[in-house]
Amino acid sequence: MNQKILWTAALLCASHMAMAQTTADTVALREVEVLATRASSNTPVAFTNVSKKQIEAVNHGLDLPFILGSTPGVLTTSDAGAAVGYTSIRVRGTDATRINITSNDIPMNDAESHSIYWVNTPDLASSLADIQVQRGAGTSTNGAGAFGGSINLRTQRFSQSPVAEFSGSYGSFNTEKETFKVGSGLLGDHWAFEGRLSHIASDGYRDRATSNLKGYYLQGGYFAAKTSLRFITFGGKEDTYHAWDGISRDRLKSDRTYNPNGEIKRNGEVIGFYDDQKDIYRQTHYQFIWEQTFSPLWKWNLALHYTDGYGYYQEYKNNRTLKEYLLEPVVTAEGTSKKASLVRKKIVDSGFGGAVFSMRYSGERLNATLGGGINRYANDHFGRVLWVENYTSPLAPDHEYYRNKGEKTDFNVYLKGNYQITRQLSAYADVQLRHINYTITGDNDKWDWTANPERLQTLDIDEDFTFCNPKVGLNYQFTQAQRVYASFAVAQKEPTRNNYTDGLFTVHPKSERLLDWELGYAYNDSRWTAGVNLYYMKYKDQLVLNGKLNEIGEAMAENVPDSYRMGVELNAGAQLTPGLRWDVNGTLSRNRIKDYVGYMSDYNADTWGEMWTQTAIEKGSTTIAFSPSVIANSVLTATWRGFDVTFQSQYVSRQYLDNFESKEDSLDPYFVSHLDVAYTFKLPTVKSVTAGITIYNLFNEKYETNGYSQTAALYAGGKKDGAMSLSSDPRFYPMAGTNVLVHLTFKF
Repeated sequence: MNQKILWTAALLCASHMAMAQTTADTVALREVEVLATRASSNTPVAFTNVSKKQIEAVNHGLDLPFILGSTPGVLTTSDAGAAVGYTSIRVRGTDATRINITSNDIPMNDAESHSIYWVNTPDLASSLADIQVQRGAGTSTNGAGAFGGSINLRTQRFSQSPVAEFSGSYGSFNTEKETFKVGSGLLGDHWAFEGRLSHIASDGYRDRATSNLKGYYLQGGYFAAKTSLRFITFGGKEDTYHAWDGISRDRLKSDRTYNPNGEIKRNGEVIGFYDDQKDIYRQTHYQFIWEQTFSPLWKWNLALHYTDGYGYYQEYKNNRTLKEYLLEPVVTAEGTSKKASLVRKKIVDSGFGGAVFSMRYSGERLNATLGGGINRYANDHFGRVLWVENYTSPLAPDHEYYRNKGEKTDFNVYLKGNYQITRQLSAYADVQLRHINYTITGDNDKWDWTANPERLQTLDIDEDFTFCNPKVGLNYQFTQAQRVYASFAVAQKEPTRNNYTDGLFTVHPKSERLLDWELGYAYNDSRWTAGVNLYYMKYKDQLVLNGKLNEIGEAMAENVPDSYRMGVELNAGAQLTPGLRWDVNGTLSRNRIKDYVGYMSDYNADTWGEMWTQTAIEKGSTTIAFSPSVIANSVLTATWRGFDVTFQSQYVSRQYLDNFESKEDSLDPYFVSHLDVAYTFKLPTVKSVTAGITIYNLFNEKYETNGYSQTAALYAGGKKDGAMSLSSDPRFYPMAGTNVLVHLTFKF
């Protein structure tokens, strides 16, 4: 807290000094425009732009995925149930590992998991100028492959005049958010500085699902007639209690807030919870961006970046086999035990750095960009045992039981352009060449019972991938307000770290490929908007969880030869009166795996839990997990004499937890609504004050947005003679009922 106060005082002092030195007639700052990977109004892809004003209207403390929750085809999840802490986003049914995320064109996805953990950059939304969400393969970008969409973040622009801002929120589950922002304005006609400090905390909807997040953002810039230089650093530290495990359907009915993480068991009964069942991680991003204008036709952009990360998660494990942790059996007067409860700590130390560039040409008929980047990633994974129950042998304080290292080099170069064939017709072409080398060496944290002698699984991965990803399209502009477009794109993607470490020990997964066809129409004027987009996304060798187990009985993903997603995205908006606007969008889709073969674990009733085999089940054509056929959003906004009222609703149809299309293993459809009311006014020494209240889940819908399947095959009387039946035991992550945040913002 003392550090936060000192930082705030320093930033406010800088703001006061800037106000004393800067007048209102200073020249406008030359904005840093990072547009190389973005779609424009004549790019033949489906995309949605989210403005700074739209971000501010909903940014009261919930994580960034929930700020995008009403954009077409987007679904959000929250482990803790209150949209703070570990949250995630899906686009067109694809998970976070298939969504490319960049900030200022710089990759943000973790190079190994391909995911992004928003909890590591708390309140980043408060420092964004805007967001673009592209659906489908989209335009060429840097970093991870876009298999369902891409999210391009652009950080805030410098203010010409000195600014200061404080915002705070407080509400249900002791959720709170405090944000301090300050900007110097233009100093000496060339320099500008801005900063932000944030704190977000919540008890979570579920038991002990606490979050304590601290974030910051600092930037300084130099501006000249044809040159701009900007240094940015942002990041934060998170401290969250695990809410990673779901609960049963019966538990949903009796105790929706129950959190099984941290359970301490004796003889199968829960006798308490481990206090330090936590995930703690620090992540710091550094970006240096240089933009140079050579002439009205040519513009250059170079960004150097580095991300430093370090953290761990700690957990209590009941009744574990000690040799899996390189520990001796427990010897007591009662005998020798090969199992004991223990506390383990898994640590990751990562560094990710590189450079991205773009050279842009803007002519009368041709706009073209040559861009790319080279990035290097290194990640040390290691684990320690901190405590063993009743352990009689010496235990070193830093007893390490596994260590491995992942390294990745990612190089890509792309050339794309838009050529104006006629005044109304333009053609788009885009080709990207991407090469990846990925290695993992050392010992995995999994015990290999099949080895002779038994040992930890040895990792020796050295894989190279080279992808060529072409994209072409046409855009026809009927009038200034309406256009029609069509495009075809190829996207390819390497496997994630988990696809290797959780897969078969001796068989490596293959890369995936996407062929994406898009056809759309859009109308947009000052009063009306409307659009329709048809898409067909055909996948080859998509990696999916199919129930198959690896050598030690853990669920793994496997390439399926043929699958697809097809659908129609609809949107419409109307300015009904000067103060009343209504926007709606919806996605109707069909998401299928062809000729699907899934696997069930077979449990022999005579030797329950001691042995298992796998039975292949030929399902045929089936729905892809977590892919609802209907997503619909409605946003009704009213403004009147300083009042802003927003009523937002979302409907999501049934989602299956696996690929067997069982209703028992599915998320029920849900319809949820949120209401936000705010009032903005001025004070003599304050530019504006906004006070408001947001009621989430206004009608107290009981719903779940995420879960997982645990279906197994049972044989009464043994597999040989007994009839098979399926045992369904899914787990769910419940979302909070009606909850409230009040919020207050001062802008100076």
